Amino acid sequence: MIDPFGRRITYLRISVTDRCDFRCVYCMAEDMTFLPKRDLLTLEELDRLASAFVAKGVRRLRLTGGEPLVRRNVMSLFQSLSRHIDSGALDELTLTTNGSQLHRFASELADCGVKRINVSLDTLDPVKFREITRWGDLNRVLAGIDAAQAAGLRIKLNAVALKGFNDAEIPEMMRWAHDRGMELTLIETMPLGEIDEDRTDRYLPLTEVRRSLEESFTLTDVPFRTGGPARYVDVAETGGRLGFITPMTHNFCESCNRVRVTCTGTLFMCLGQEDAVDLRAALRASSDDDLLREAIDGAIARKPKGHDFVIDRATKRPSVSRHMSMTGG
Repeated sequence: MIDPFGRRITYLRISVTDRCDFRCVYCMAEDMTFLPKRDLLTLEELDRLASAFVAKGVRRLRLTGGEPLVRRNVMSLFQSLSRHIDSGALDELTLTTNGSQLHRFASELADCGVKRINVSLDTLDPVKFREITRWGDLNRVLAGIDAAQAAGLRIKLNAVALKGFNDAEIPEMMRWAHDRGMELTLIETMPLGEIDEDRTDRYLPLTEVRRSLEESFTLTDVPFRTGGPARYVDVAETGGRLGFITPMTHNFCESCNRVRVTCTGTLFMCLGQEDAVDLRAALRASSDDDLLREAIDGAIARKPKGHDFVIDRATKRPSVSRHMSMTGG
C-alpha cells in the first residue's frame, strides 16, 4: 500500500474498544459516554480486518483502546492473530496498555508471540498518578510491569509531558526506566476531544524538555526506529534510550507509515484529520474480502500529507473532536 505521497503503509493500529478503566484528564472527560457494545466489531471481524491489512503489506500490528485488555476475551484475538507471526507475514504483534491488567495477561501475551509492549505511565508518584488517571492504582500498574518483564516482554514507557504536573519528574522517570532496562518516550499532549480542563495550561513543548535535560545529561541523536513516530536519543549517563513524539513542535508526517482503525471499523488515514472510511459496511456486505480490499485501497489513495494539530488558545476547542480513546491510542 503506497499513499499519494509515496509513503509505504506498513503499520496498522486497531482499537479493540473505546472503553478504559482509567479516566486520564488529558484524554477523557470523567463522565464519558461509551459506544454501545453492539456497535463494536466482533473479535472475529477484527481478526478478518487485520488479516486483510496484513495481506496488503502491513508488517506491524498494534492493538489499542481505550484499554485493550478490558475487552472481554481479547486474548483469543491475540491468539488468532499470532498465526501471522508464525507464518512470517507479520514482523510484530504488540499493544499499548495502561498496565492495569498486565498482571493477568503478561504470560499469555508472550505465548502469543508478543515481544514488546508500550505502557502509558505519566508519573511515579502514587498521589499524582491517582490525580491524573482519576481511577488508577499505581501499585497495580507497577505489578503489571513486573509481570511483563518476568514474562520476557520488552517495555517502552510512554509519558505525556504535562507542564506543572510531571515536568520536574522526567529525569527521575528516565533514570528509573533505564535502570530497569526499559525505554522512555515523552509525548506532547494532543488536541483530541473535549475534556474537562484547558489543554493550554498543560501543553509542554518537548523542545523545552530536551533543553532542560541537556543541562544534566548528554543526549545524542540516534537513527533507531521502532516503526512509530518517535525520534530517539541515547543518554550517556544512564546507558538508555529516550524518545520524543512531537506532533505539535515538529510533526513527523513526512515519514508516516501508519493508519488507524477504530473499534467500530472506521479507518482514519491520519490521526489529526477527520476524513475516514467505513470498513464495517464492507466487512458485513460480503463473506469474501473483495469489497474490503477495495475500500482499503480507496482510503490509502486519500491519505493526507499531514495533520492540522494546533492548541487553540482563543477558543480552547480541540483540533479534532473525537477522543483518543475512540481513535485508538
